[in-house]
Amino acid sequence: MASLSTSSLSGSSGTRKPCFPHNAITRFINPSSVKLKLPLSQRSRNLSHSIDRLVIKSIASDQRLQKSVTEEEIPTVPKPGALDSTSIASNIKYHTEYTPSFTPDNFGLPKAYLATAESVRDALIKNWNETYEYYDRVNVKQAYYLSMEFLQGRALLNAIGNLELTGAYAEALSKLGHDLESIASQESDAALGNGGLGRLASCFLDSIATLDYPAWGYGLRYKYGLFHQNITKDGQEEVAESWLELGNPWEIVRNDVSYPVKFYGKVLTGLRGRKFWVGGEDVNAVAYDVPIPGYKTKTTINLRLWSTKVSSQDFDLQAFNAGDHGMANQAHANAEKICYILYPGDDSMEGKILRLKQQYTLCSASLQDIVARFERRSGNDVNWEEFPEKVAVQMNDTHPTLCIPELIRILIDVKGLAWEEAWRITQRAVAYTNHTVLPEALEKWNLELMQKLLPRHVEIIERIDEELIGELVSQYGTADLELLKKKIKSLRILENYPLPEAVASLFVTPKQLTESKDGDKSQNVETNAKVEKLKADSKSNNSKPPVEDPDLKLQKMVRMANLCVVGGHAVNGVAAIHSEIIKEDVFNDFYKLWPEKFQNKTNGVTPRRWIRFCNPDLSKVLTKWLGTEDWVLNTEKLAELKQFADNEELQKDWSAAKRSNKMKAVSFIKEKTGYVISPDAMFDIQVKRIHEYKRQLLNILGIIYRYKKMKEMSAEERKLKYVPRVCIFGGKAFATYVQAKRIVKLITDVGATINHDPDIGDLLKVVFVPDYNVSVAETLIPASELSQHISTAGMEASGTSNMKFVMNGCILIGTLDGANVEIREEVGEDNFFLFGARAHEIAGLRKERREGEFKPDPRFEEAKKFIRSGAFGKFDYNELVGSLEGNEGFGRADYFLVGKDFPSYIECQDEVDAAYRDQKRWTRMSILNTAGSYEFSSDRTIHQYAKEIWGINPVRLT
Repeated sequence: MASLSTSSLSGSSGTRKPCFPHNAITRFINPSSVKLKLPLSQRSRNLSHSIDRLVIKSIASDQRLQKSVTEEEIPTVPKPGALDSTSIASNIKYHTEYTPSFTPDNFGLPKAYLATAESVRDALIKNWNETYEYYDRVNVKQAYYLSMEFLQGRALLNAIGNLELTGAYAEALSKLGHDLESIASQESDAALGNGGLGRLASCFLDSIATLDYPAWGYGLRYKYGLFHQNITKDGQEEVAESWLELGNPWEIVRNDVSYPVKFYGKVLTGLRGRKFWVGGEDVNAVAYDVPIPGYKTKTTINLRLWSTKVSSQDFDLQAFNAGDHGMANQAHANAEKICYILYPGDDSMEGKILRLKQQYTLCSASLQDIVARFERRSGNDVNWEEFPEKVAVQMNDTHPTLCIPELIRILIDVKGLAWEEAWRITQRAVAYTNHTVLPEALEKWNLELMQKLLPRHVEIIERIDEELIGELVSQYGTADLELLKKKIKSLRILENYPLPEAVASLFVTPKQLTESKDGDKSQNVETNAKVEKLKADSKSNNSKPPVEDPDLKLQKMVRMANLCVVGGHAVNGVAAIHSEIIKEDVFNDFYKLWPEKFQNKTNGVTPRRWIRFCNPDLSKVLTKWLGTEDWVLNTEKLAELKQFADNEELQKDWSAAKRSNKMKAVSFIKEKTGYVISPDAMFDIQVKRIHEYKRQLLNILGIIYRYKKMKEMSAEERKLKYVPRVCIFGGKAFATYVQAKRIVKLITDVGATINHDPDIGDLLKVVFVPDYNVSVAETLIPASELSQHISTAGMEASGTSNMKFVMNGCILIGTLDGANVEIREEVGEDNFFLFGARAHEIAGLRKERREGEFKPDPRFEEAKKFIRSGAFGKFDYNELVGSLEGNEGFGRADYFLVGKDFPSYIECQDEVDAAYRDQKRWTRMSILNTAGSYEFSSDRTIHQYAKEIWGINPVRLT
């Protein structure tokens, strides 16, 4: 019998090789080749006994089972491409009986889905194991992508698509009385993310696997996700996600891959200055692995998610029996809640502590795992200087910043390295992707809180900060003390924190010196010399008097973004304009100090999920006209569509595909909202996280103005003036973000009014699709015709939904913000509806507002007045509308420039109507958008990361 080796991924000891379970491999055995003596009914009654008998490990030793096996050799695991519909159907039937989650007699959709998913997972496991056995054997350099979010979406169709088994599974399920589409609809979206940050991470994993790069992801396994969004008469309602209630067939728990994670406690100093972090609260991070298959390749990488728990011995049985049940379970509850919710509310101290625990859990467990794998692959000859030559750690935004002090802690405290060596290794191994220019998103943590929760890490951060200050003094000198003070204040990691004494003495003024001398005659000679120089400089006007020290009564903070820049070897933005803003504004002083660190890596999305699998109608058109399916892997082929843009036959095929997708969206929207919409109307879509800077408020204000103008016209005038539109919104407002939730409420109220207005009919509809996620996007994006990406210029780092829409032939209306800039360049200026202020104008426009010079457009005032009239219900929108008014104050003065851009926006919408009336022109624009989208594949982006940041090469299994 062929070898069925299952050794694979690293364990907690760093030396063991935990295997994929043997019974996972047995599922490849065609049940028809194993003849059990028991009849089916008796096998069902003796299910657990039968499963034991089918474990491959037992075949050689269990004589009873051997006698029940045919004389033919037990079949080896077939290659995925060799699976046909008959063997797949048999394998699915096997899982319904031998890995059941439902009663034997029930083969309804939920059970059929789980059995199908288990069958697909079987087809992944062999490649999954072989991938990492090979990586271990050749000891490749591997990248590790750490992210608080992975917005995976459903896995079934993506997995069988990448395995090239879609047709075989569809046929197999048909034989079993089910259709693939119905089975796939049973899967819940994995609730591991919220917005573009998580979806980007998931696209990257798909591209990494497809391109055969040795890398994998690390995240947290959130039990209840962010939240499930319901839309009620009161607006958004949040309830816990239920995605794990029926289990997750795509994950394998690794009970033997577990790492200790410590909080609180104290730091002791031992012999030769070695540090020991002792006491406190300890939890265990347990690994759950999810396979990520590449497209048309054997490479199958891993997404490792951490879940937290403590041992059963931490359950206080005495307290429980005494009736104090809460106390008895306190340790378990404290551990498990770390991975309950994505982004728990942090208005309370408890919420802040929980968030910091989440971030540290991700970093600590992942770094311990990475270090263990490096040691295991190195064998008996571990050379820590080679660590950056074998490991690349990518921090996706600032959430994993604690990777930096945690890696240093492991190297120094656990592995015994010196500070200089550990710091050098860390800087060479770690890199940082910035995703925002919003100040509130550049994380800062209260130093006192961090000191309490992570005392050893604060010591490390303090030393990094001190060494940075020393480097700044060396770099800028002491001739211009005002410049030096400014640089230190801008760049240091610890905010409102005392300077090291030697540096603080540089900034002692002559007056301060005199006062100090009166109280202490034993002034340090070196300090005196510095002060005398300062006096002389001051008298000769060679240097301005130093700026006063910061107010140390303010909260001391840890600036995580600054720590990322200092502690890593590369910093990248995610769109060309964003990367320039980082260099010119957000991190300008860092850029001047270390220009070689800064790069641009424009985001991308996978063409597999976002065209090939979610839009089969368009995929067929693309393959027909390009003459090949190579575009799925080489999106440059899409550019060849330009030569056919005016071809009437292509336009006919293109329009038919779009119509088919619109019909699917019509059914979907009726199911989710109850609203009936016309497929003849333009589908105008804005789906993304609800935030003031993304300006869903501008969109709905434009709709309100449009509706008001319609109501003032006769029926004939309305039809002549306006193109029929369905305006579709989707997205979640963070649970504690009051203003965003008011925007959701306004959208739903406007929809309820307009959609029931008989005067308007199908000329205008407004729909808010609840609980927007990847699966919803996979229905709406292929059906889209216009998509709104209308953030305030300079505030969106990149955006990725804009790329998905363009790939699917949707035309954008937007500002010159994020990736919109590059999209417009690629698709052509005539195929993008542009409006609004430019990024370089924003600061001046806000200044103009503060000075009372802004004059709102009458049409903007008209829309606001219409809201206040009560036309859309009795809800009090004064706080929301008031945020657009006034010249200064928190929550006032229209910080996101909705009023400024409103006239330009509604005039641009008139241009949209005119273009849509000419369907030939519109279809041509749509074709050219898809043709220009080739630059926005995540494959391109991953090639750049691999070559320019991670230093890894493709490793293709043969």
